[in-house]
Amino acid sequence: MENIELVFATNNQNKVKEIRSILKEPFQVITLLKAGIDIDIPEPHATLEANASEKSSTIHRITNKNCFSEDTGLEVFTLNGEPGVKSARYAGEERNFQDNIVLLLEKLHGASDRTAQFRTVVSLIWNDQEYLFTGICKGRIIEQQKGAEGFGYDPVFIPDGSDKTFAEMSMEEKNKFSHRKKAVAQLIDFLKQKVS
Repeated sequence: MENIELVFATNNQNKVKEIRSILKEPFQVITLLKAGIDIDIPEPHATLEANASEKSSTIHRITNKNCFSEDTGLEVFTLNGEPGVKSARYAGEERNFQDNIVLLLEKLHGASDRTAQFRTVVSLIWNDQEYLFTGICKGRIIEQQKGAEGFGYDPVFIPDGSDKTFAEMSMEEKNKFSHRKKAVAQLIDFLKQKVS
């Protein structure tokens, strides 16, 4: 089977690395850089679904190619779902995850319920039609950061079924739990049906 190119609508190289570890041949992930696109796609909406759609539809309009995007939020139940759709900008527009983690831990100070989930929504535009896929990883927020791998809130999130934070895991270990892996697995199943 020949390679199937998919433009990935993100400028986040950590996400590119993670997606490429999941989405193998015959699928080829094309970065915005490789596609010659240098824009910061806005995420103005109140839901992960709408932001994912915004990103994929923007890149589809520019390239007219099959493409996909994702939006991910950390949802902490005792904080009514915060930081949620604002996960990357929780502590400000600079998208500084160290500041975001500090703010999250401050808000959770003294909280007995630290359950949370990561939720990823993937928006695929395939032959001019949009399809959405969702992956969820449940877990909890710990009180102090642990580990140096991963990105974002990984140093304070332990998924259910593990005693390690995402930041203490290799990519292979993380993919056993990952919300992003679950959403992309649905994407892969869908694409395999379309190209078989």
